[in-house]
Amino acid sequence: MKIERRSKIIELIGKYPIETQEELAERLEQAGFHVTQATVSRDIRELKLTKVSVDGIHQKYTLLQEKETNLAHKYIRVLQDGYLSMDQAENLLVIKTISGMAMAVAAAIDNLEVAGVVGCIAGDDTVMCAIHSVGEVPAVMAKIQKLLKED
Repeated sequence: MKIERRSKIIELIGKYPIETQEELAERLEQAGFHVTQATVSRDIRELKLTKVSVDGIHQKYTLLQEKETNLAHKYIRVLQDGYLSMDQAENLLVIKTISGMAMAVAAAIDNLEVAGVVGCIAGDDTVMCAIHSVGEVPAVMAKIQKLLKED
């Protein structure tokens, strides 16, 4: 739930000029996330959100993107370089990689925090990703496919 809520926060601050924690909590409630002020405050801190001036008078939350953006690109590159194929087995996603790349690909997926992925286990050329439910596997596969196509 935390990952989904934080993804929603990033989506909301990208879509709306949110100025206060209260406004963010209200938008989250409208999106179906029941949160306390303490939870919103912790999410803001852990996501490293900051406020920037919109027009010299108003401010809005934004994502502080420094080194983390570079890391995300590196993880995506590792995924792209090691990936060969993927297939569903119930609520597991089995990803085939180039020999010796499975651990790196599993670490990339874990660090990219792909929504729906509970965790990954890697061998030499195979990654097994546990997905929350069977129904979520196609969406996770689509997200990974999207990452594979990023530049």
